[in-house]
Formats: sequence, C-alpha cells, structure tokens
Amino acid sequence: MRRRIAYGLAALSLAASGLGAGAAGEPNSSEAGITQKLNPSAAISTPRQPAAKPFQVGVASWYGDYFQGRPTASGELYDMHDLTAAHPTLPLGTLVRVTNLRNGRSVVLRINDRGPVVDGRIIDVTYNAAKVLDFKARGLTRVRLDLVPHQTLAMSRPPVALP
Repeated sequence: MRRRIAYGLAALSLAASGLGAGAAGEPNSSEAGITQKLNPSAAISTPRQPAAKPFQVGVASWYGDYFQGRPTASGELYDMHDLTAAHPTLPLGTLVRVTNLRNGRSVVLRINDRGPVVDGRIIDVTYNAAKVLDFKARGLTRVRLDLVPHQTLAMSRPPVALP
C-alpha cells in the first residue's frame, strides 16, 4: 500500500514539474547561446482585485409563524418557508446575499418587507432562511449583506426550455 502511494506521489510530482510529460529540460550546450534566461523579477503578474466592500454588516434575526399569511410591505403574503427578508431601506425586490459570519454559510434573499423593528438589527430573514444560515436555534447572528445584481442570479440558473 505504501509503495503504491509513493509511486502515485512520484508520478504527480513529475507531472507537476513537467518532466514526466515529455517537456524539454534545460538547453544542452549547443542551444545555450540561443536561449535567453527569464528574469524572475520581470515576470508578469495580475494585480489582485480588492475584496468587494459589503453593503452592510450587523445583526440579523428571523421571524416565523406569527406573521405567516399576513401581507408584507410588497403586498404579497408572508411565507416563512420562502427565501425572503425584511430590510428598512433597500428597495423592495432587491436581492441580497446574506452571509452568517459565525459559520460562513450564505444565501441569496429577496427583500419583500420592511423591518426589522428592533434597534440594532439590520435585517429580518424568514424561518427557512435562518435554517439555511444555521442560526434558527440562536435567534440572532452577525451577518454581512452584499447586493446581488439580478443578471448575476439569472446567469447562475440553467436556461428554461420554452414549450
């Protein structure tokens, strides 16, 4: 078993270095005058994109069965099993990626209501969203909100076949 692992690691290292795949090694003495050595400091590198600034960071809570079936600010009926949320200022219909900063889980939610009404909270999510974000039992968690352009979400879905 150890021998198989050792052979596998050796094959991987050869493939990674390019020597096992028939790649040319260093130039021989007759080619040495023709070949130029590259200056490692002159290597082209792509600049790193700075991390996008979050729209908002703060405390999220969830709301559930007490509001089930009641009208939201958008006019639709509240469904605690939908992936929607309440935000005090974002336009209704806005998509936001909510990331739980305690565990890294995230979900895209549609703003369809106004709230939260408790000071210090930035968003109220549905019961189902709290389950996805894994903070249903805690009730509150620290989150990051990022705005999601509608075309980004549309591109992530497979095309729909028309009849």
